[in-house]
Amino acid sequence: MTQSVVVQVGQCGNQIGCRFWDLALREHAAVNKKGIYDEALCSFFRNVDPRSDGDGADISRGKICSLKARALLIDMEEGAVNEILQGPLRDVFDSKQLITDVSGSGNNWAVGHKVYGSQYRERIVEKLRKTAEHCDCLQCFFVIHSMGGGTGSGLGTFVLNVLEEEFPEVYRFVTSVYPSREDDVITSPYNSVLAMKELSEHADCVLPIENESLFDIVSKIDQMTKCGKLGSSVKQASLVTSSGMKTTKEKPFDAMNNIVANLLLNLTSSARFEGSLNMDLNEITMNLVPFPRLHYLVSSLTPLYTLADVNVPSRRLDQMFSDAFSKDHQLIRADPKHCLYLACALLVRGNVHVSDLRRNIERLKPALNFVSWNQEGWKTGLCSVPPVGHSHSLLALANNSCVKSTFLELKERFMKLYKKKAHLHHYLHTDGMEQSCFSEALSSLSDLIQDYNQLDVMNCGPAVDPPRLKIAM
Repeated sequence: MTQSVVVQVGQCGNQIGCRFWDLALREHAAVNKKGIYDEALCSFFRNVDPRSDGDGADISRGKICSLKARALLIDMEEGAVNEILQGPLRDVFDSKQLITDVSGSGNNWAVGHKVYGSQYRERIVEKLRKTAEHCDCLQCFFVIHSMGGGTGSGLGTFVLNVLEEEFPEVYRFVTSVYPSREDDVITSPYNSVLAMKELSEHADCVLPIENESLFDIVSKIDQMTKCGKLGSSVKQASLVTSSGMKTTKEKPFDAMNNIVANLLLNLTSSARFEGSLNMDLNEITMNLVPFPRLHYLVSSLTPLYTLADVNVPSRRLDQMFSDAFSKDHQLIRADPKHCLYLACALLVRGNVHVSDLRRNIERLKPALNFVSWNQEGWKTGLCSVPPVGHSHSLLALANNSCVKSTFLELKERFMKLYKKKAHLHHYLHTDGMEQSCFSEALSSLSDLIQDYNQLDVMNCGPAVDPPRLKIAM
């Protein structure tokens, strides 16, 4: 059985990570009634003997003693991490797997990447190695961070570089939350573009998520609940969004963070549970990333209402597949149906047959524009364990040129500041930061956009046979 490690960086990364671990424990509790430490739990949790000294001895089988998340929590402000350690999940995290500071990165990528990166590199490497030593077969690192702040964007991408240097054979999946136009961090376009260069060069796979899209989804759920269109009442103790403590007041971003946590739950379900057609995490990169830099996957979830504190009737299976290809279910503001697919993965959970999967793919294929050289670019996975409270669910991951619109908007916002050299001095006063970092990051983003443009143009043109190898006689 393989194991994965989650690295949560910054306030956003730690808040999403907290929701992920909460929901993951609820899923395992619903399946593992006898409290046995099994392979499913082993994939993301250690079973530690609390009576042992030092680091705690791992117990590979038998009853659950003390579960510890395979995680590293990093933040240059103590608030988010302290909140986790004072909450209901405090016993799930090893106190030795935390790295915090008090002053924060001041919404500055350069401070997070250059200053704190250099200052904490040895500690980060030490704790990553310690986490890896507890794994029998480490397959993947999941990095969760935001792009707009200083710690998430700067230190988050620094950690990504460290992972590539120290664990080059281990896959690096990154969940990146992109800021909205109304973001309260004025310098977020700088931070995002500087971080984008690192993501393009050092990640194996990136799942971009837009705050605006998350907000739209939550607003839509709230509106439907208030209008009674869901035909249901609000739950008092939801297994999905509540913390399990009725006295705890939900924060404004909790519902949005749940969407991202739910994405990660579905993404990792095949690694955590059995299924008739399980999809290994490394198969996602192998099948969905035909070119190294074009590793940004557009994700969509269905049913979305899993994420709200409402009782809802299950969606019909065929409707669930249709929803997955609707722009209303995308976690970025885009419409893949009118753009080019390089490849697509469908991760289905619940009592769904392979025949249902194939039938729906054949039904949907005519409406989807796949690149000419990969018309059969589908990867499918079936996990037998559905999300708590639902009969089935679907996560679609698409390598689609529609992600270009997110990058174009980001570049436009970046240029508005950069043309005036606004706020640039805050970055250039940081040791190791030069103006060339900005020009190189902008060039990297422009090249990425151009790569997607070329794919669109090539696919619209007449089919041309590739040049054949000429052999000199």
